[in-house]
Order: sequence, then structure tokens, then C-alpha cells
Amino acid sequence: MARRVFFSFYYKQDNWRAAQVRNMGVIEGDAPVSDNEWESITGGGDEAIEAWINSQIQGKSCTIVLIGTNTAGRKWIKHEIKKSWNDKKGLLGIYIHNLKDMDGNQSAKGRNPFDGFTMNRDNNQELSSIVKAYDPPYSTSTNVYNHIKENLTNWVEEAISIRDNY
Repeated sequence: MARRVFFSFYYKQDNWRAAQVRNMGVIEGDAPVSDNEWESITGGGDEAIEAWINSQIQGKSCTIVLIGTNTAGRKWIKHEIKKSWNDKKGLLGIYIHNLKDMDGNQSAKGRNPFDGFTMNRDNNQELSSIVKAYDPPYSTSTNVYNHIKENLTNWVEEAISIRDNY
């Protein structure tokens, strides 16, 4: 079964790296947004951004958070994680810091964006203890890319299976 996913990432810093993952062709992702479209969306303020995000997540079976240096803690990343979990979507993270950007640079590994989210008030279990964040075991960009491409479909299926248990 072909899965449709939503990609969550810090646009300004990680758009180039995210495009590499989104363009692998392994799974069906959300449609890329141009800089002009994003400016139009953000020009509508927080309500417009939230409405756009919510519409993009609708109809998807999984959200993939592409984790760069400064992804964790960002307002809209946090909203996308919370919305996806509450809507019972599969959820996973992939560290992309070792993919090269448009200038051929890699970056520092960022924090796990699922830290700090608790499941509910009763058990206080952190989301990061449930949701997997994959860190490809390579430092060379091409090896990182190949590792993600080879495993992405399985990671998505596993994330959906994990979410079905909660």
C-alpha cells in the first residue's frame, strides 16, 4: 500500500537537505512549496500557517520530521508533531545533518524534537521514548542518502504500526 506522508522540517535551514529526501521517490510526500507560496502563507499570520499545516497533514498516514541542527523546539515543528500524534498519524524523525546543503556543507546534529512531549498527564511518558528518530550511521553525504532511501519505506510502516498501539 502506497503511503502518503507529510514532511516536517525547518524550511530556512534545511530546505535543500529536505528536498533530497522528499525527491527520493520512495514514498509519496506532500507537494513542495515554493518560496513565494510560503511567503504568501506566512503573510496571513499564525492562523493561516496553522490552517495550511493542518490541511497538509490531513489525508496523510505518517509525518516524517527531518531533523536538522535547529529543528527541535521550533513553534511550527512542535505544532506539526502534536497535530500528527493527536490525529493518530505515524510519526518518525530522521537526522539529516550529514546530508550536504546546496553549498556542499554538512551541519551539527540537532536535538531530538520529540523530547519534552508527554503522552498524557497520567503516565508522563515522553514521546521520544515511543517515536523513533533515525540517525544514519554514516558521515559521508552519499552514504547517508543511500541509507535513508533504502530504509524509508520500512521506517514509515514501523511508525504507523507503533502509532496503532497507542
